[in-house]
Amino acid sequence: MTHRKSLAYTLFLFGGILAAPLVATEQGQEEKKEPEKKEFGKKEFGFGPIMGQRRKLVAKFDKDGDLRLNTEERKAAREFLKTQVGGKGGFGGKKGGGFSPGNFMVKPLLETLDTDMDGKLAKAELLAGVKKFFADTDKDKKGTLDETQLADGLNRILPKPKGFGFGPKDGFKGPPKDGPKDGPKDGPKDSFKGGPFGFVPPGKIIAGEIIKRADVKKKGKVTLDELTAAAETLFKELDKDKTAKLDEPTVAAVVNQFFPPPNFGPGGGFGGKKDPAKPGPKVTPADVKSFPDAKLYDTGVLRTIFLEFENATDWEAELADFYHSDVEVPATITVDGKSYKNVGVHFRGNSSYFGVPAGYKHSINLSFDFVDTKQRLLGYKTLNLLNCNQDPTFLHSVLFCNISRQYIPAPRANLVKVVINGESWGLFANQQQFNKEFLQENYQTTKGARWKVAGHPGAANSGLSYLGDNVADYKRHYNIKSKDDPKDWKALIELCRVLSKTPLDKLEEAVAPMLDLDHALWFLALDNALLNDDGYWTRASDYNLYRDPKGKFHIFQTDTNETLQPAGFGGPKGGGFGKGPKDGGGKGPKDGGKSGPKDGKDGGGFGKGGDYTLDPFVAVNNSRAPLCRLLEVPSLRAKYRAKLRTLASNSLDWKKLGPIIAGYRTLLEKEVEIDTRKLTSLAEFKASTSDEAGPSRFSLRAFADGRSAYLLNHAEIKKLGETK
Repeated sequence: MTHRKSLAYTLFLFGGILAAPLVATEQGQEEKKEPEKKEFGKKEFGFGPIMGQRRKLVAKFDKDGDLRLNTEERKAAREFLKTQVGGKGGFGGKKGGGFSPGNFMVKPLLETLDTDMDGKLAKAELLAGVKKFFADTDKDKKGTLDETQLADGLNRILPKPKGFGFGPKDGFKGPPKDGPKDGPKDGPKDSFKGGPFGFVPPGKIIAGEIIKRADVKKKGKVTLDELTAAAETLFKELDKDKTAKLDEPTVAAVVNQFFPPPNFGPGGGFGGKKDPAKPGPKVTPADVKSFPDAKLYDTGVLRTIFLEFENATDWEAELADFYHSDVEVPATITVDGKSYKNVGVHFRGNSSYFGVPAGYKHSINLSFDFVDTKQRLLGYKTLNLLNCNQDPTFLHSVLFCNISRQYIPAPRANLVKVVINGESWGLFANQQQFNKEFLQENYQTTKGARWKVAGHPGAANSGLSYLGDNVADYKRHYNIKSKDDPKDWKALIELCRVLSKTPLDKLEEAVAPMLDLDHALWFLALDNALLNDDGYWTRASDYNLYRDPKGKFHIFQTDTNETLQPAGFGGPKGGGFGKGPKDGGGKGPKDGGKSGPKDGKDGGGFGKGGDYTLDPFVAVNNSRAPLCRLLEVPSLRAKYRAKLRTLASNSLDWKKLGPIIAGYRTLLEKEVEIDTRKLTSLAEFKASTSDEAGPSRFSLRAFADGRSAYLLNHAEIKKLGETK
């Protein structure tokens, strides 16, 4: 993690600690009880829960010992959640939120500040960050900081949140040049409008609360002594066990009280609004067509999946309450006229969850084996129904997965219609789970080790970086989903060591026995060519790993909804991957990365925010992404270039891709029109899937033409010659 982000997270937490009691008092809330440590776990990470955290509730409330919660047990668990710091789960307001900023930020906060890596925050660790920030922000050396100085300092170092358009170079200081024209009009006057969502600069929020709490002399400014004294006092109040440490739940709860849970979706957000969703049309199984002979992931059909909850009036709030926990809410599922009882249901996703208000569609995980371990839907025990957040085409995940499958093993994906308690909730992408079924389909075995690597801001050590030989350091970043075998961890550590430490002239020979190199090069090529804005190239996290029975590793993309659109990161200062090459294109030729920064200091060769010119070698010098070191090996670099050329000339050729999208448009348009809970408009769907390259930022035609043209004219790819 960069020094700037480290300071940002320090002050983010410091602001939360200072403001939490103040905010609670202002809202008239009673003092909340500190959550019991035993109710939370760090490493029960599923396909959906965020940042490796998952609240453990089943063990506490499972009175009949069946390892799940029945109606009365879930009711008791929900009552318990109301008593916890931050309030009951839900979607926003004073209740606290099933997702909240504290839950989202706690992992990177601790990774940044927890210098002794014990999973807790010590007072000394917090104060060290506060003192460093004060010294850096007090440029005039007057020994005091006012609210404006605090806000400017925070806005300068805070990373731009995902999904808020293309931020300006120097942080949150006004509407960015490339932001969409249709941003919210009713947000606060000082809202950050650089994207489809309004946003109040976080530094402004934090600074004001810090001044209120720490400025004991009421002079409108604070000294370092005042800041540290306020932090020490409140830290002592929070350290109820007198251990001089704050654990994950406490840190999360503090930030949750400081920042009420976000309730932002397209048109909404921090400072924006979104009208309540209207009920969808009533639908029964008799009203829809069945496809008894079609496979589950058949892309040519649009199946309807019916969910029936016992809790007919409160099911959405119940799922929100148990978001991020080990509780499944049972439902009866009906597909093609056949019913499946006791299917476990929970909300899943990260930004696709907290970025969407109540009443609009949230991504859903279905576990058909929740009660009956042998129950399957057309051969599959788990379904991931994705809400297509920030995807007006509804096709990003489907296209990315199916294009990937032409070259390497990748999840299957198609579209389905979802009906809940008799009401249509519209279209969802249906993306295959990375589990034993996936392995059996692609590798003809269920054996081997599987890891899920969570995606989150500032994931400094999750990209196959070598962290030494202590396995505990890796278990903080890599969540094993199969049998926990020490041999597999040893192999993972060795892979990280070889990727990170081996000299380039010996890297291919050293890594070939332990890594599927062709697969890895395709992984990197797909990530870059299709502009995966949540991909390895940008976050060095959010992927899956598999070590097969022969000991070879394979890597897979997992978060694919922010693909096939202009890269949202651009090249803002402080947001890059460290120092990059002067020509913006790794080791490539000077004309290979025309959009990269001239001096290579501010991002390592990004394309301009909002276009299709992300350089193919953007992450070569990113120390967080050692897999990209493969691209510095001449023979592997040549193979990578050839793969990019194949993707540009074949997969992005509109003569081939256009008819596929036209077929989806015909299949989906009627359903998009009547979908009352969609996150974007019918007009945007039509524009983004049109055969013409219109002005829509999400135009698939514009993407295919623009990205393929850029890649095919890139000097290193162009010199390969014409595609045969």
